[in-house]
Amino acid sequence: MPRPSKKLIVLTVFVLTGLIALTFSYKSSAAPKASRGGGDSDLLARVITAEAEDEPYLGQVAVGAVILNRISDSRFPKTLAAVIYQPRAFESVSNGRTNQPATASCIKAAKDALGGWDPSGGAVYFFNPAKIVSPKSYMWTRKVIQRIGKHIFAL
Repeated sequence: MPRPSKKLIVLTVFVLTGLIALTFSYKSSAAPKASRGGGDSDLLARVITAEAEDEPYLGQVAVGAVILNRISDSRFPKTLAAVIYQPRAFESVSNGRTNQPATASCIKAAKDALGGWDPSGGAVYFFNPAKIVSPKSYMWTRKVIQRIGKHIFAL
């Protein structure tokens, strides 16, 4: 029997944990106070908007894919919401930017990422080097595998 692909495993994990992600409650002040509806697709689209709204469409999908890739990586939480609300994981959660509505482009990017498209090449990190002040940042220790727009994607 052939081994399932990484995309299939990620999608399976996502589907199986989807109900948990929708009902997971957070004590973090960065988490929304009330449900915004729309489930995981809406949450992912809002994070993509906050993190990559000004990036090319390919970069928006890649940001969504990185977030989804974290679900299947043992170093990260196992649900979409838990990955997104992990303390200090995304600046846009900390500053409340993810509470804003998603753009049409980022809604489509979220759907494409949820559908299995991964232009990041399997990355679990992304960052904009122009926003990293210190050349000694831990982000520079990550193996770079892709550059799209202003973002660097890494393992």
